[in-house]
Amino acid sequence: MPETTRTDRSPWAIFMIFLRLGLTSFGGPIAHLGYFRDEFVTRRQWLTERSYADLVALCQFLPGPASSQVGIALGLSRSGYTGALAAWVGFTLPSAVALILFALGMASYGDAMPSGVLHGLKVVAVAVVAQAVWGMARNLCPDLPRITIMAAATCFVLLVPSTWGQVGCIVIAAVIGLLLFKPQQVAVHDPLPISVRRRVGLFWLTLFFMLLIGLPLLTAILPNQTLLMVETFYRTGALVFGGGHVVLPLLQAEVVPSGWVSNDTFLAGYGAAQAVPGPLFTFAAFLGASMNQAPSGWLGGLVCLLAIFAPSFLLIVGALPFWESLRRNTRTQAALLGINAAVVGLLLAALYQPVWTSAIHTPQDFGLALVALIALMFWKLPPWLVVVSSGVAGWLLSVTL
Repeated sequence: MPETTRTDRSPWAIFMIFLRLGLTSFGGPIAHLGYFRDEFVTRRQWLTERSYADLVALCQFLPGPASSQVGIALGLSRSGYTGALAAWVGFTLPSAVALILFALGMASYGDAMPSGVLHGLKVVAVAVVAQAVWGMARNLCPDLPRITIMAAATCFVLLVPSTWGQVGCIVIAAVIGLLLFKPQQVAVHDPLPISVRRRVGLFWLTLFFMLLIGLPLLTAILPNQTLLMVETFYRTGALVFGGGHVVLPLLQAEVVPSGWVSNDTFLAGYGAAQAVPGPLFTFAAFLGASMNQAPSGWLGGLVCLLAIFAPSFLLIVGALPFWESLRRNTRTQAALLGINAAVVGLLLAALYQPVWTSAIHTPQDFGLALVALIALMFWKLPPWLVVVSSGVAGWLLSVTL
């Protein structure tokens, strides 16, 4: 029997449902989608299996964190905009608070924390990103043309190490996808249980593009640190295809060269982000709290968190009215095949620079990264356990060698 009542349409009930998921959903975006399916398709029957598959397809088509966007859409379907906000807050709050507290702890007691622990967190980031590259490559690069696009994208972004180089790579891959691939027509499906008018959707999409174009212009006219942080994290959230791990190269290119966050702090935080449940995009809260200039702390974390998730709200609500026609468009699907292959290439480049080059310096580092990778991929240990164990192992190596 479905576990659904009228009470679960209230924003508070939606918040509590997603808060429980935010406290228990370890394992990354693919695992999150599995938790959501079990909760909302099997148990509560908020939507059918095919409707859920369609919703996941839409969120994977859009830039941004797919699992968070699915949650936003589910909240929207139950209780409108307040339901969407309640779902996002519930799912995001636990990991955001944990990462801000970790950032504040590093800032206050970083000197007291053994350097080996931080180095262990940097090393485990190698294993986490390598696992993501492998899993995404198997799914998104199954043939020679897409493997070639992936390899070319890797070389391109290593030669042009900038945010706009990465964006240009994605655009080129979309054009190549249009020229190379001929997807088949999509099968019959159930309509999504969300009613948003096209005029309303067009308004939100227009606002999305106005902010994407207008914020850089505004920061050029009115130089301000807070505004610059909002522009940087909004642009990053708007341009990340492929899920949470792909945010790594974009954010690293923005916050490390500018001196906002040191590379060691960046990688230590990225490693710690694997140990908490919920969306990986909450890594933005850690970066905001770790800023070397104001705003930082809780305010900086909140600013960066809201900025990086804002595009997800605008895109999911704006795209829903047009998804029925988009999903049938084979040209759109062809471009997406090229984009997805390039996304794997971007992540592979990030695995080398900065993740590998900043963490793997000795044979012991390589051995620790290899053990962590095997623990994640083959032993199927929980990510938080692998992260904590790597931090302890890094400390032990630092005191024994």
